[in-house]
Amino acid sequence: MNEYKIAVIKGDGIGPEIVDSALRVLDRVQDKFGFRVNYEVFPAGGCAIDKYGMPLPDETLEGCRASDAVLLGAVGGPKWDSIEPSLRPERALLGLRSGLGLYANLRPAIMFEELKDASPVKNIDKMDIMMVRELTGGIYFGDSDSYSCNDILPDGTPKVRIAYDTESYSEGEIRRITDLAFRIARGRSRHLTLVDKANVLTSSRLWREIAEDVHDDYRDVSLDFLYVDNCSMQLISRPGDFDTIVTSNMFGDILSDEAGQITGSVGMLPSASLGKTGTPGMYEPIHGSAPDIAGTGKANPLATILSVAMMLRWQFGENEAADAVEEAVRKALAGGYRTSDISRGNAGEIPVDTNGMTDAVIAGL
Repeated sequence: MNEYKIAVIKGDGIGPEIVDSALRVLDRVQDKFGFRVNYEVFPAGGCAIDKYGMPLPDETLEGCRASDAVLLGAVGGPKWDSIEPSLRPERALLGLRSGLGLYANLRPAIMFEELKDASPVKNIDKMDIMMVRELTGGIYFGDSDSYSCNDILPDGTPKVRIAYDTESYSEGEIRRITDLAFRIARGRSRHLTLVDKANVLTSSRLWREIAEDVHDDYRDVSLDFLYVDNCSMQLISRPGDFDTIVTSNMFGDILSDEAGQITGSVGMLPSASLGKTGTPGMYEPIHGSAPDIAGTGKANPLATILSVAMMLRWQFGENEAADAVEEAVRKALAGGYRTSDISRGNAGEIPVDTNGMTDAVIAGL
């Protein structure tokens, strides 16, 4: 019998609720498919700041490194917005990504037939996009600072203070993420789109140069390019035309949220953060901690449940179990079950809370 060890980080806001839902589904799946999962819970984010004075305790990072995979809820909230930036809850995410060597973030955006009415894009036919986002470079990890300035602008306005964040990428970082994106596209519809801002950014021009070079090894995959502002429009006007998108850290962060909303709700989008083969990946919903609805039962657990399916497939190779979880989600949606974020008040809908949606998925298994 295969056994797996998972580091569980419930985090803040709705994090504990949606993680508990995902673990309920995982418990059912392991019983059904004959493998075993052992969990150990670790603190990170705002709850860790409150208890330990830091967003990512050493114990948490070491526990994640010693596990086969990490399941994360969400971190952050207004409670910690005013503290020192280097100690904010979001630093836990950056620390986990860099500490585990997680350089690739996979964010599938799929339009479920049953949720077409929930999409803000009307008359949408289909959508099945895999966003491949570079995760450990770019502006989020570049040099940043702020300082006082006595200079003035041409119109006489004093500058007073200047702040900067640096977008920086190496050839090695670009090559490894584009190679992975080509491999993923090869297993899908063999169409890869690189999203950048090469008309302005020097770093984007390096992305194009490296992508074209890597393309020589994947001539069975078509490659095209879009500026990020154009891509944000094209996602709205023709979402069904995209297959696999590869892009930088910040652009991927923004575009994947847009794609998630097109599917009906960011509460539907899972993600997987991967590093080298054999190292633990991190699996989490792409949405935030939503502290305004924490404890109300309004949280949609499906993104986290689908993140478990990604973990079963990408980390453990338990493809049959992953298929079963995804099919159970489809059954729940086909049965009319809706949390408030994906409900449109249509006939046949069955309004449910977090636990009710989880129950529906488990019944589908």
